[in-house]
Amino acid sequence: MSFVERFNELDWHDVSMSINAKTARDVERALSKTKRDLEDFKALISPAAEAYLEQMAQQSLALTRKRFGNTMSLYIPLYLSNLCANACTYCGFSMENRIKRRTLSEQEIDAEIRAIKQMKFDSVLLVTGEHETKVGMNYFRKVLPQIKQHFNYLAMEVQPLEEEDYAELKTLGLDAVMVYQETYHPSTYAEHHLRGNKMNFEFRLETPDRLARAGIDKIGIGALIGLEDWRTDCFYAAAHLDYLEKAYWKTRYSISFPRLRPCAGALQPKSVMTDKQLVQLICAYRLFNPEVELSLSTRESPEFRDNVLPLGITSMSAASKTQPGGYANDDVELEQFEISDERSAESVEAMIRARGFDPVWRDWHSVYSG
Repeated sequence: MSFVERFNELDWHDVSMSINAKTARDVERALSKTKRDLEDFKALISPAAEAYLEQMAQQSLALTRKRFGNTMSLYIPLYLSNLCANACTYCGFSMENRIKRRTLSEQEIDAEIRAIKQMKFDSVLLVTGEHETKVGMNYFRKVLPQIKQHFNYLAMEVQPLEEEDYAELKTLGLDAVMVYQETYHPSTYAEHHLRGNKMNFEFRLETPDRLARAGIDKIGIGALIGLEDWRTDCFYAAAHLDYLEKAYWKTRYSISFPRLRPCAGALQPKSVMTDKQLVQLICAYRLFNPEVELSLSTRESPEFRDNVLPLGITSMSAASKTQPGGYANDDVELEQFEISDERSAESVEAMIRARGFDPVWRDWHSVYSG
Protein backbone atom coordinates (compact mmCIF):
# COMPACT_ATOMS: atom_id res chain seq x y z
CA MET A 1 0.00 0.00 0.00
CA SER A 2 1.26 3.48 -0.86
CA PHE A 3 -0.20 6.86 -1.70
CA VAL A 4 -0.33 5.77 -5.34
CA GLU A 5 -3.45 3.73 -4.58
CA ARG A 6 -5.16 6.72 -2.98
CA PHE A 7 -3.93 9.00 -5.77
CA ASN A 8 -5.49 6.74 -8.41
CA GLU A 9 -8.88 7.07 -6.71
CA LEU A 10 -8.85 10.84 -7.37
CA ASP A 11 -9.66 12.49 -10.68
CA TRP A 12 -7.98 15.83 -11.40
CA HIS A 13 -10.87 17.27 -13.39
CA ASP A 14 -13.45 16.26 -10.78
CA VAL A 15 -11.37 17.74 -7.97
CA SER A 16 -10.91 20.99 -9.86
CA MET A 17 -14.62 21.27 -10.63
CA SER A 18 -15.51 20.52 -7.02
CA ILE A 19 -13.20 23.24 -5.68
CA ASN A 20 -14.57 25.87 -8.03
CA ALA A 21 -18.16 24.88 -7.27
CA LYS A 22 -17.82 25.59 -3.54
CA THR A 23 -20.11 28.35 -2.32
CA ALA A 24 -20.07 30.91 0.47
CA ARG A 25 -22.23 28.53 2.48
CA ASP A 26 -19.59 25.80 2.14
CA VAL A 27 -16.91 28.21 3.34
CA GLU A 28 -18.99 29.31 6.32
CA ARG A 29 -19.63 25.67 7.22
CA ALA A 30 -15.91 24.92 7.11
CA LEU A 31 -15.12 27.97 9.26
CA SER A 32 -17.69 26.93 11.87
CA LYS A 33 -16.13 23.49 12.41
CA THR A 34 -13.37 22.63 14.87
CA LYS A 35 -12.10 19.70 12.79
CA ARG A 36 -12.03 19.98 9.00
CA ASP A 37 -11.88 17.30 6.33
CA LEU A 38 -10.72 17.43 2.72
CA GLU A 39 -14.06 18.75 1.52
CA ASP A 40 -13.70 21.63 3.94
CA PHE A 41 -10.18 22.22 2.62
CA LYS A 42 -11.62 22.49 -0.90
CA ALA A 43 -13.97 25.19 0.33
CA LEU A 44 -11.17 27.07 2.09
CA ILE A 45 -8.99 27.23 -1.05
CA SER A 46 -11.90 27.96 -3.38
CA PRO A 47 -12.56 31.31 -5.07
CA ALA A 48 -15.56 31.68 -2.77
CA ALA A 49 -13.27 31.74 0.29
CA GLU A 50 -11.37 34.84 -0.85
CA ALA A 51 -14.10 37.00 0.68
CA TYR A 52 -13.50 35.32 4.06
CA LEU A 53 -9.76 35.88 4.27
CA GLU A 54 -9.92 37.96 7.46
CA GLN A 55 -11.85 35.26 9.34
CA MET A 56 -9.50 32.59 8.03
CA ALA A 57 -6.47 34.60 9.11
CA GLN A 58 -7.81 35.15 12.63
CA GLN A 59 -8.58 31.47 13.13
CA SER A 60 -5.26 30.43 11.61
CA LEU A 61 -3.32 32.76 13.90
CA ALA A 62 -5.12 31.44 16.98
CA LEU A 63 -4.58 27.79 16.05
CA THR A 64 -0.89 28.34 15.32
CA ARG A 65 -0.25 30.13 18.60
CA LYS A 66 -2.12 27.43 20.53
CA ARG A 67 -0.03 24.63 19.00
CA PHE A 68 3.35 26.25 18.40
CA GLY A 69 3.41 29.17 20.85
CA ASN A 70 5.43 32.21 19.80
CA THR A 71 8.40 30.28 18.44
CA MET A 72 9.70 30.60 14.90
CA SER A 73 12.24 28.04 13.72
CA LEU A 74 15.04 29.23 11.46
CA TYR A 75 17.00 27.09 9.03
CA ILE A 76 19.42 27.63 6.19
CA PRO A 77 19.95 25.68 2.95
CA LEU A 78 23.47 24.39 2.27
CA TYR A 79 23.92 23.67 -1.44
CA LEU A 80 26.47 20.89 -1.88
CA SER A 81 26.32 20.41 -5.65
CA ASN A 82 24.59 21.68 -8.77
CA LEU A 83 25.36 18.57 -10.81
CA CYS A 84 22.12 17.18 -12.23
CA ALA A 85 21.21 14.34 -14.56
CA ASN A 86 17.64 15.58 -15.10
CA ALA A 87 16.24 18.04 -17.62
CA CYS A 88 13.54 20.06 -15.84
CA THR A 89 12.06 23.17 -17.43
CA TYR A 90 11.77 25.21 -14.21
CA CYS A 91 15.15 24.62 -12.54
CA GLY A 92 18.43 26.48 -12.96
CA PHE A 93 20.34 23.24 -12.28
CA SER A 94 18.71 21.44 -15.24
CA MET A 95 21.33 19.49 -17.19
CA GLU A 96 20.44 21.44 -20.34
CA ASN A 97 21.38 24.81 -18.82
CA ARG A 98 24.91 25.99 -19.58
CA ILE A 99 26.22 26.89 -16.13
CA LYS A 100 29.39 26.00 -14.27
CA ARG A 101 28.99 22.72 -12.43
CA ARG A 102 30.45 22.26 -8.99
CA THR A 103 30.39 19.74 -6.14
CA LEU A 104 31.84 20.84 -2.82
CA SER A 105 34.86 19.02 -1.45
CA GLU A 106 35.24 18.25 2.25
CA GLN A 107 37.44 21.33 2.63
CA GLU A 108 34.89 23.54 0.86
CA ILE A 109 32.10 22.12 3.04
CA ASP A 110 34.14 23.04 6.13
CA ALA A 111 34.35 26.63 4.86
CA GLU A 112 30.58 26.72 4.34
CA ILE A 113 29.98 25.29 7.83
CA ARG A 114 32.18 27.96 9.41
CA ALA A 115 30.29 30.72 7.59
CA ILE A 116 26.89 29.27 8.55
CA LYS A 117 27.80 28.74 12.21
CA GLN A 118 28.83 32.40 12.47
CA MET A 119 25.19 33.20 11.65
CA LYS A 120 23.98 31.04 14.62
CA PHE A 121 22.09 28.42 12.58
CA ASP A 122 21.82 24.94 14.09
CA SER A 123 19.34 23.51 11.57
CA VAL A 124 20.54 23.02 8.00
CA LEU A 125 18.93 21.75 4.80
CA LEU A 126 21.38 19.99 2.47
CA VAL A 127 20.53 20.48 -1.20
CA THR A 128 21.99 18.94 -4.36
CA GLY A 129 21.02 18.47 -7.95
CA GLU A 130 19.80 14.97 -8.74
CA HIS A 131 22.84 12.98 -9.89
CA GLU A 132 22.89 9.53 -8.32
CA THR A 133 26.39 8.53 -9.50
CA LYS A 134 28.43 11.63 -8.69
CA VAL A 135 26.21 13.05 -5.92
CA GLY A 136 24.61 9.89 -4.58
CA MET A 137 24.95 7.56 -1.63
CA ASN A 138 28.76 7.35 -1.75
CA TYR A 139 28.97 11.14 -1.52
CA PHE A 140 26.31 11.30 1.19
CA ARG A 141 28.09 8.64 3.28
CA LYS A 142 31.19 10.81 3.22
CA VAL A 143 29.72 14.25 3.94
CA LEU A 144 26.80 13.61 6.32
CA PRO A 145 28.96 12.67 9.33
CA GLN A 146 31.18 15.67 8.60
CA ILE A 147 28.22 18.07 8.60
CA LYS A 148 26.14 16.48 11.36
CA GLN A 149 28.80 17.02 14.01
CA HIS A 150 28.24 20.77 13.64
CA PHE A 151 24.42 20.91 13.51
CA ASN A 152 21.64 19.70 15.78
CA TYR A 153 19.16 19.07 12.96
CA LEU A 154 20.01 17.85 9.49
CA ALA A 155 17.53 17.78 6.59
CA MET A 156 18.06 16.90 2.93
CA GLU A 157 16.50 17.82 -0.39
CA VAL A 158 18.08 15.48 -2.94
CA GLN A 159 16.98 12.84 -5.46
CA PRO A 160 14.48 10.21 -4.24
CA LEU A 161 16.25 7.19 -2.77
CA GLU A 162 15.34 3.64 -1.79
CA GLU A 163 14.00 2.84 1.67
CA GLU A 164 17.22 1.11 2.74
CA ASP A 165 19.24 4.16 1.70
CA TYR A 166 17.13 6.42 3.89
CA ALA A 167 17.49 3.99 6.79
CA GLU A 168 21.28 4.10 6.37
CA LEU A 169 21.35 7.90 6.17
CA LYS A 170 19.34 8.05 9.38
CA THR A 171 22.18 6.22 11.16
CA LEU A 172 24.54 8.92 9.82
CA GLY A 173 22.51 11.73 11.35
CA LEU A 174 19.72 12.48 8.88
CA ASP A 175 16.61 13.86 10.60
CA ALA A 176 14.34 15.13 7.82
CA VAL A 177 13.81 14.95 4.05
CA MET A 178 11.98 17.40 1.81
CA VAL A 179 10.62 15.81 -1.39
CA TYR A 180 8.22 17.87 -3.44
CA GLN A 181 6.09 16.30 -6.15
CA GLU A 182 6.35 19.57 -8.14
CA THR A 183 2.92 18.88 -9.68
CA TYR A 184 0.42 16.11 -9.02
CA HIS A 185 -0.89 16.31 -12.60
CA PRO A 186 0.82 13.39 -14.45
CA SER A 187 0.73 14.82 -17.98
CA THR A 188 1.89 18.26 -16.85
CA TYR A 189 4.60 16.56 -14.81
CA ALA A 190 5.76 14.80 -18.00
CA GLU A 191 5.86 18.14 -19.88
CA HIS A 192 8.35 19.56 -17.39
CA HIS A 193 10.56 16.52 -16.71
CA LEU A 194 12.13 15.71 -20.04
CA ARG A 195 15.15 13.54 -19.22
CA GLY A 196 16.53 11.62 -16.26
CA ASN A 197 15.19 9.58 -13.36
CA LYS A 198 12.88 12.38 -12.29
CA MET A 199 10.65 11.42 -15.22
CA ASN A 200 9.35 8.56 -13.03
CA PHE A 201 6.22 10.17 -11.57
CA GLU A 202 5.16 7.22 -9.39
CA PHE A 203 8.60 6.59 -7.88
CA ARG A 204 8.69 10.19 -6.71
CA LEU A 205 5.09 10.01 -5.49
CA GLU A 206 5.93 7.00 -3.31
CA THR A 207 9.02 8.60 -1.76
CA PRO A 208 7.27 9.81 1.43
CA ASP A 209 6.07 6.24 2.00
CA ARG A 210 9.66 4.97 1.80
CA LEU A 211 10.84 7.76 4.10
CA ALA A 212 8.24 6.99 6.74
CA ARG A 213 8.97 3.26 6.63
CA ALA A 214 12.67 4.08 7.10
CA GLY A 215 11.84 5.98 10.28
CA ILE A 216 12.81 9.48 9.15
CA ASP A 217 11.62 11.97 11.78
CA LYS A 218 10.12 14.60 9.49
CA ILE A 219 8.94 14.60 5.87
CA GLY A 220 8.31 17.73 3.83
CA ILE A 221 5.89 17.71 0.89
CA GLY A 222 4.30 20.26 -1.42
CA ALA A 223 3.76 21.43 -4.99
CA LEU A 224 5.72 23.93 -7.06
CA ILE A 225 3.08 26.59 -7.46
CA GLY A 226 2.73 27.73 -11.04
CA LEU A 227 3.22 24.49 -12.97
CA GLU A 228 -0.50 23.67 -12.85
CA ASP A 229 -3.72 25.04 -11.39
CA TRP A 230 -2.56 25.94 -7.89
CA ARG A 231 -5.80 25.12 -6.15
CA THR A 232 -5.99 21.57 -7.50
CA ASP A 233 -2.29 20.86 -6.98
CA CYS A 234 -2.47 22.08 -3.39
CA PHE A 235 -5.56 19.96 -2.73
CA TYR A 236 -3.56 16.92 -3.82
CA ALA A 237 -0.79 17.92 -1.41
CA ALA A 238 -3.40 18.10 1.37
CA ALA A 239 -4.75 14.68 0.38
CA HIS A 240 -1.18 13.35 0.44
CA LEU A 241 -0.68 14.78 3.93
CA ASP A 242 -3.99 13.30 5.10
CA TYR A 243 -2.96 9.86 3.84
CA LEU A 244 0.53 10.04 5.37
CA GLU A 245 -0.67 11.10 8.81
CA LYS A 246 -3.10 8.20 8.93
CA ALA A 247 -0.64 5.63 7.57
CA TYR A 248 2.45 6.78 9.48
CA TRP A 249 1.24 8.61 12.55
CA LYS A 250 4.61 8.64 14.35
CA THR A 251 6.20 10.84 11.67
CA ARG A 252 6.10 14.65 11.62
CA TYR A 253 5.21 16.52 8.45
CA SER A 254 5.80 19.92 6.93
CA ILE A 255 4.38 21.68 3.91
CA SER A 256 6.04 24.30 1.74
CA PHE A 257 4.45 26.37 -1.01
CA PRO A 258 7.22 27.60 -3.31
CA ARG A 259 6.10 29.84 -6.15
CA LEU A 260 8.05 29.72 -9.39
CA ARG A 261 10.99 32.11 -9.28
CA PRO A 262 13.23 33.39 -12.11
CA CYS A 263 16.09 31.03 -13.03
CA ALA A 264 18.15 29.99 -16.04
CA GLY A 265 15.57 28.81 -18.57
CA ALA A 266 12.91 31.26 -17.22
CA LEU A 267 9.69 29.21 -17.35
CA GLN A 268 6.55 31.34 -17.16
CA PRO A 269 3.94 30.12 -14.64
CA LYS A 270 0.86 28.42 -16.07
CA SER A 271 -1.11 29.34 -12.95
CA VAL A 272 -0.36 32.66 -11.30
CA MET A 273 -0.99 32.92 -7.56
CA THR A 274 -1.35 36.38 -6.03
CA ASP A 275 0.00 37.29 -2.60
CA LYS A 276 -3.55 37.34 -1.26
CA GLN A 277 -4.15 33.83 -2.59
CA LEU A 278 -0.94 32.57 -0.96
CA VAL A 279 -2.17 33.96 2.36
CA GLN A 280 -5.44 32.12 1.74
CA LEU A 281 -3.57 28.89 1.08
CA ILE A 282 -1.40 29.19 4.20
CA CYS A 283 -4.48 29.77 6.35
CA ALA A 284 -6.36 26.92 4.66
CA TYR A 285 -3.57 24.44 5.44
CA ARG A 286 -3.50 25.59 9.07
CA LEU A 287 -7.29 25.31 9.47
CA PHE A 288 -7.19 21.87 7.86
CA ASN A 289 -4.32 20.63 10.01
CA PRO A 290 -3.36 22.45 13.24
CA GLU A 291 -0.33 20.15 13.74
CA VAL A 292 1.48 20.40 10.41
CA GLU A 293 4.56 22.60 10.16
CA LEU A 294 4.35 25.31 7.50
CA SER A 295 7.58 26.63 6.01
CA LEU A 296 8.20 29.84 4.07
CA SER A 297 11.43 30.32 2.13
CA THR A 298 13.38 33.32 0.88
CA ARG A 299 11.65 32.93 -2.50
CA GLU A 300 9.11 35.38 -1.05
CA SER A 301 9.71 39.11 -0.54
CA PRO A 302 10.73 40.55 2.83
CA GLU A 303 7.46 42.47 3.10
CA PHE A 304 5.35 39.41 2.42
CA ARG A 305 7.29 37.21 4.84
CA ASP A 306 7.09 39.81 7.58
CA ASN A 307 3.33 40.25 7.23
CA VAL A 308 2.35 36.59 6.90
CA LEU A 309 4.65 35.34 9.67
CA PRO A 310 2.00 35.25 12.46
CA LEU A 311 -0.75 33.63 10.40
CA GLY A 312 0.40 30.01 10.32
CA ILE A 313 4.10 29.82 9.48
CA THR A 314 6.27 27.82 11.89
CA SER A 315 9.67 27.86 10.13
CA MET A 316 11.56 30.19 7.81
CA SER A 317 14.81 30.10 5.94
CA ALA A 318 17.06 33.13 6.14
CA ALA A 319 20.23 34.47 4.49
CA SER A 320 19.87 31.79 1.82
CA LYS A 321 22.34 31.19 -0.99
CA THR A 322 21.19 28.82 -3.73
CA GLN A 323 24.58 27.98 -5.19
CA PRO A 324 27.32 25.59 -3.96
CA GLY A 325 29.89 27.49 -1.93
CA GLY A 326 27.71 30.59 -1.72
CA TYR A 327 28.35 31.40 1.93
CA ALA A 328 32.13 31.33 1.79
CA ASN A 329 32.33 32.66 -1.80
CA ASP A 330 29.50 34.56 -3.45
CA ASP A 331 29.34 33.22 -7.04
CA VAL A 332 25.85 34.04 -8.36
CA GLU A 333 26.48 32.29 -11.68
CA LEU A 334 25.70 28.98 -10.03
CA GLU A 335 22.27 29.88 -8.59
CA GLN A 336 19.38 27.40 -8.73
CA PHE A 337 16.91 30.30 -8.64
CA GLU A 338 16.85 33.92 -7.57
CA ILE A 339 15.90 34.59 -3.97
CA SER A 340 13.71 37.56 -3.06
CA ASP A 341 14.47 38.10 0.63
CA GLU A 342 18.19 38.92 0.71
CA ARG A 343 18.33 40.11 4.33
CA SER A 344 20.98 38.81 6.70
CA ALA A 345 20.16 36.25 9.37
CA GLU A 346 20.66 38.98 11.97
CA SER A 347 18.09 41.21 10.25
CA VAL A 348 15.52 38.41 10.01
CA GLU A 349 16.08 37.57 13.67
CA ALA A 350 15.48 41.23 14.63
CA MET A 351 12.29 41.30 12.56
CA ILE A 352 10.99 38.14 14.27
CA ARG A 353 11.70 39.54 17.74
CA ALA A 354 10.10 42.88 16.83
CA ARG A 355 6.87 41.00 16.10
CA GLY A 356 6.87 39.32 19.50
CA PHE A 357 8.23 35.93 18.43
CA ASP A 358 11.15 33.90 19.71
CA PRO A 359 13.64 32.81 17.02
CA VAL A 360 14.67 29.17 17.44
CA TRP A 361 17.90 28.25 15.68
CA ARG A 362 17.43 24.53 16.19
CA ASP A 363 14.51 22.41 15.07
CA TRP A 364 11.79 23.39 17.57
CA HIS A 365 10.77 19.77 18.20
CA SER A 366 14.27 18.81 19.32
CA VAL A 367 14.50 21.83 21.57
CA TYR A 368 11.17 21.44 23.35
CA SER A 369 10.98 17.64 23.51
CA GLY A 370 14.22 17.35 25.46
